Formats: sequence, C-alpha cells, structure tokens
Amino acid sequence: MPFHVEISSPINRARVLNLDEADLRKAVLEPWIAGLSFAFGERDWAPRESRLTILEGPPLAVVDYDDGWESALRGAEDVTRQMLEAAEASAPAQTAVLIEADSMNGALKELRSGRSPQQIPWSNAVERIAARDPDVTAVILVVKRSGLSWPQFF
Repeated sequence: MPFHVEISSPINRARVLNLDEADLRKAVLEPWIAGLSFAFGERDWAPRESRLTILEGPPLAVVDYDDGWESALRGAEDVTRQMLEAAEASAPAQTAVLIEADSMNGALKELRSGRSPQQIPWSNAVERIAARDPDVTAVILVVKRSGLSWPQFF
C-alpha cells in the first residue's frame, strides 16, 4: 500500500500522496532521522522545526490535494512512529572520513583526487578530537547533499 506524507511547520505545509516505500525512505526518512534539512514538496524542511505525519493506506486519485489528504486521514493508518523506528534501526552507523596528509592543502588535494577516503567509526573520530590528538591537524565537516556524488566542492 502507498504512503501519504505531510510535513508541516507553523507557517508551511507540504503533502505528497501515493509514495512507495523506497521513495518515502529516500526523500523523507533518511534525511529526517539524520536531522538534515531536505527538499520536499518544493520547500526545504528542517526536522527540528517541522512535524511529520506518515499515513499508509489505499492509493488515492488526486484531484485536489486537500481533499486527497482528508481522504487519506479517513482511510489510512498513521504509521509515522513505526516508519521512523524502522528507518533508525536500518540506518548505517555514523562514520567519519580519515584523510592522512602532511598539511591542510595535502588533505584537500587528497579529497579532490577522486579516491575514496578511509571511513572510521564516528566514536573513534570523536575520541581523537576530544583527546586533542596532536596528529589531528584539522576537522572538516562535509554534509552530503542529496543527488550529488561525494565529494563535491563548490
């Protein structure tokens, strides 16, 4: 059965009907559980500032989205909690990227080289940073934007 989704904030609202599970996961659940802003329904949304509702029910013919959402509310089950819990359970463990280089410029050249950097558990990276490891020269936060292959520089 398809999913019907509403994301709302005090000012805006977006509703999308008839999503399959793969599209729901990629478009909404993955960025939501990661706490990342994402585009949905022609707007950008921040999970901390928004409310998510996921309904599972029969496919809906879309004539008017407000009428469609009302139909979804009447004929579908609210599965928001279950879908978020399932997405969290299947999410990959957080990782950090380790780049070994002699300098910051060397690290940037390594990133631009196209070779895949080594991934390490996030907890290891946090330990090295917190311990003020003298071998850690810099920490760079890179957020992957949806639809782009990693790494991308602007």
